Amino acid sequence: MDADVSDSPGTPAEPDRPDDPAGGEPDGESRDASGPAPQDGTSAAPPGASEAGDAGAGDGGSDGDAAPGTWGERPERGPDGRRHWLRWTALAASFLVLVAAGVGWWLYKKLDGNITTDTSAAAELKAYEKDRPLPIARNAQNILLIGSDTRSGDNSAYGRDDGGSQRSDTTILLHLAADRRSATAVSIPRDLMTDIPSCHTDEGKATKQQFAQFNWAFELGGTACTIRTVEKMTGIRVDHHMVIDFNGFKDMVDAVDGVEVCLKKPVDDADAHLKLPAGRQKLDGEEALGYVRARKSIGNGSDTERMDRQQKFLGALVNKMQSNGVLLNPTRLYPVLDAATKSLTTDPGLDSLRDLYDLVRGMRNVPTEKVQFLTVPRTEYRADPNRDELVQPDADRLFKQLREDEPVAVVPADRLDAGDSQTGHSSGKDPSGQESGETAGSPTPAPTYSGSNAADDPCDS
Repeated sequence: MDADVSDSPGTPAEPDRPDDPAGGEPDGESRDASGPAPQDGTSAAPPGASEAGDAGAGDGGSDGDAAPGTWGERPERGPDGRRHWLRWTALAASFLVLVAAGVGWWLYKKLDGNITTDTSAAAELKAYEKDRPLPIARNAQNILLIGSDTRSGDNSAYGRDDGGSQRSDTTILLHLAADRRSATAVSIPRDLMTDIPSCHTDEGKATKQQFAQFNWAFELGGTACTIRTVEKMTGIRVDHHMVIDFNGFKDMVDAVDGVEVCLKKPVDDADAHLKLPAGRQKLDGEEALGYVRARKSIGNGSDTERMDRQQKFLGALVNKMQSNGVLLNPTRLYPVLDAATKSLTTDPGLDSLRDLYDLVRGMRNVPTEKVQFLTVPRTEYRADPNRDELVQPDADRLFKQLREDEPVAVVPADRLDAGDSQTGHSSGKDPSGQESGETAGSPTPAPTYSGSNAADDPCDS
């Protein structure tokens, strides 16, 4: 056998190593690395094992020649291990993506399925299309919000159930400017005397045209009759509508973790299920519902004062949603949407989560001070002080501004000119006391209306 060939797993012997006198290394030294340990106390490692590290470090030795278990062998196993780890990571990530997509789809379908579509109102309005006003301002939207006063089902705790009849406890015409830089919510008193057109009941029976209090329209002919009454009164085309009941409102307040209000006096109202101390406080959903519904125990007991309180509360709710980033945070927005959609009935144009999202997305950039609330200019009805009537020409002027998407100025009532003939409703002066017609150059002054905005602090008034 060639003396330079070694079966040892170590590196070959150095070329200048002396040969055995007999002409070759003993087989025990060259072939048997597990032979007896040297008697001089040196390591029993195979010949050349100690030199392997030196050769690799200093002589450029090949890692492929290293003994098993040494650092030199690890790169051979490394790529396979890394590929194995990456493969499992990719599988886990794919699984998580699929789970997230499935959960997202389930949540979407759940919210989408919560919404009730009012197809009967759509059919009724289509039958009277020729009588309805045409839209004027392109891209502006007018949405009629109706708070249902039905006492059936889950709402029976708030009053007597007289067969599930429905009433419009609160009606608000919400105008969204075409540029989505302002939103104006106009409350229509339920006791306002107005012309109600002939409508159809749920049984298909036609009602007679009559001059009656506004909320009769909802009780007689439902949403379609209310929309037609509003359009006849204002000349404004209603693009969409939403009907929300008591529990929906209550759950929305709870979803944003309550809303702050400020009470000048303590409240104890058994009818409204409400008992509160004076001062600033945060109301939960149940308390908020009693607060906006109370009529006799807060203020002067009038429906006018109650609407003003409702407007300020809605402003505080909008402010809470915007300031806390609810509209921009999906995890916080979901509970609000879930609460709203559960008790929401809309026209076919707003009956999907995508439609509602587009609506909310269009409003989320509206500054809170440009989210304004006011009541139609009205006064006591001359034939019955317990009813209201419109103040003219103030009301028609407001309706014209909304139809044509013109800006509406709203300030607190105490900032209006007390000597103006339109006190409490509107004024020809802006908040600075100047005639708005002078600054704008228009031939007639634009009125300023009594109201509030979402940026107002509830304890400032």
